[in-house]
Amino acid sequence: MTAPDRRGDASGDRAQLAPLDAAAPGREERVALVVRDAQRGDLLALHELLDLITPYVRRLCGPIALADGPDAAQEALIVILRNLRSLRSPEALFGWVRVITVREAVRVARRSARTVPAELAEIPAPGDPVLAVDVADVLRRLAPEHRAVLTLRDLEGLDEAHAARLLGVPAGTVRSRLFRARRMFRRAWLAGEPADRDEVRSTERRPR
Repeated sequence: MTAPDRRGDASGDRAQLAPLDAAAPGREERVALVVRDAQRGDLLALHELLDLITPYVRRLCGPIALADGPDAAQEALIVILRNLRSLRSPEALFGWVRVITVREAVRVARRSARTVPAELAEIPAPGDPVLAVDVADVLRRLAPEHRAVLTLRDLEGLDEAHAARLLGVPAGTVRSRLFRARRMFRRAWLAGEPADRDEVRSTERRPR
């Protein structure tokens, strides 16, 4: 079945587009069309755009901002809509959304990273029957910057150069953060010991 004509009738009314299907042929062209309509202030297109990007924004915010993921996602969506008209290439929507979302998630995570909840201060010692450490508990012991690198490299599959451009840091910084983040995550997961937060702070202060 063909997609409905988005141009509307002679009176200028816009025909509502059927929900976007990720596997549908011509999806990129349809997404670009939705973005252009949203940039012109079309309310139907704005709603459709939100439906399209919100799951992706939430998926990125979760591993970085953890419990603050919903807040980070909401703030990221606000920034995205506020700056939508600055997107010059609608075809690059998801890459542009990713840049904004990751930066907002890191900012929100930093804001609440000053303290660690008391219930997360201890992890069962090796050999304890309740050693099944929750992934979120382990991630919480990493700095937001390290969680962002893990998300971009291991979840999004970006290479070092791309991740570095997105985070606004040198590629060497991405490489060192990723190495330390993976090592601390592995140690906390397998040994049941909190990742060394002092080490995270010291490496962030150390010039690269």
